[in-house]
Amino acid sequence: MNARNLIAIVAALLVSLAAIADEQHVAWSSLSAEQQQVLERFADSWDSMPVDRQQRLSLGAERWSGMTPGQRDQAQMRFARWRELPDDRRRHIRDRWEDFRDLPPDERRRIRENFKHYRGLTPDQQQQLRDRYHDMTPEQRQRMRDRARQMTPEQRQHMRDRMHRDRPRTNDRRD
Repeated sequence: MNARNLIAIVAALLVSLAAIADEQHVAWSSLSAEQQQVLERFADSWDSMPVDRQQRLSLGAERWSGMTPGQRDQAQMRFARWRELPDDRRRHIRDRWEDFRDLPPDERRRIRENFKHYRGLTPDQQQQLRDRYHDMTPEQRQRMRDRARQMTPEQRQHMRDRMHRDRPRTNDRRD
């Protein structure tokens, strides 16, 4: 292959890559009026912004537009808490989120179900669960995770029901 052919191939690849990148670009004019209002502070720098950031911001503005005032208040409070976190903690959370996104859909569903169950517990029950987990050895924790991964959703629910039924209640204790 001579140098002319190589230059032509490289030039064609560069033009193709530029066209692909241009297709992913989110034009300011393609945003709805509500999205533009939410993203107003980015208007001047929008065209020079990386494509992935444009896409994230446009999706975020779309979600924001669909929220109720109460949901917006909650989102602003969560964002304020996020900004107060130290950089290393935010980096750790982002890494964990990326790990979660890389999991198979069934595993993500299982984790969401477990978290929903956890959020349904009283603060005392949550603390008891955290204490019990904290007191386990790393090997015990791994065995518990392995067993839970092998269970069907029905088996997990049965185990939760049994744990709730068998757990002593504070008002039932005798001193």
